[in-house]
Amino acid sequence: MRVATMNSRFLDACRRRPTDVRPVWFMRQAGRYMKQYRDIRAKVGFLELCKNTDLAAEVSLQPYRVLGVDAEAVIGKGFDPLPGVL
Repeated sequence: MRVATMNSRFLDACRRRPTDVRPVWFMRQAGRYMKQYRDIRAKVGFLELCKNTDLAAEVSLQPYRVLGVDAEAVIGKGFDPLPGVL
């Protein structure tokens, strides 16, 4: 896994410094387009995916690896279903 260094393009863009390319931010729904994600989801349910840190990390890093972007932001909104409701 690549880690942003103190002189990375990502951090330069965050600091509003000029970069060699224009920064682009986008949101994704991996299940809609990534076969790797769909393969994992075919084997485990969503709640298990959320509870298993190795699987959660894997599906979070898949787009980072495949798309070759400079950084990834993971945002958790805390709206996973409560186990008692399922």
